[in-house]
Amino acid sequence: MKNRESAGQGPSGKKIFFRAPKWEKEFEELRKIALSCGLSEEMKWGWPCYSLRKDNIVLIHGFKEYCALLLFKGALLKDPKGILIQQTENVQAARQIRFTNLAEIVKLKTALKSYINNAIEVEKSGLKVKLKKTSNFTVPVEFQDKLDKDRALKTAFYALTPGRQRVYLFYFSQAKQSKTRQERIEKYIKQILGGKGLDD
Repeated sequence: MKNRESAGQGPSGKKIFFRAPKWEKEFEELRKIALSCGLSEEMKWGWPCYSLRKDNIVLIHGFKEYCALLLFKGALLKDPKGILIQQTENVQAARQIRFTNLAEIVKLKTALKSYINNAIEVEKSGLKVKLKKTSNFTVPVEFQDKLDKDRALKTAFYALTPGRQRVYLFYFSQAKQSKTRQERIEKYIKQILGGKGLDD
């Protein structure tokens, strides 16, 4: 089965959204659960995303070791099952619920609907996650060195919106090795100088 990055029709005539064939059965079950909660479905960032009046509620995505439901405002949700996972310490709002097989999803089906419905109520209430300021994010030493040596880069970086600055700092910091951080920084210097964010 080829990877799919947009909605299509499967052999049975139903829509499919598979970018990670390894998790095909798991994705289909998670999709049924999300749709049963009355959410709209579309592809965003290459993954099936479910929204309420254009506000993102939950996304299905897959990795090498697991697939997951990503609840965009998971930090505000009740977690009676203790299954919400913060991907890294820098992820502020979103929380994952991870699975390694279909049986885990089926077992938690009722609970998953409850979590999604809770997320819908949070969205309807207008609650927002209190995000850290850009100044609270650590600037990797490799990037700080570049900023100190290149005035144009420093000016361009701090002229970006706070959100774009945070995304860059988060992305650079995620690399565990200094060499990888340096490679990431070098790759995006031109984009920063052009006033663009990581995903622009």
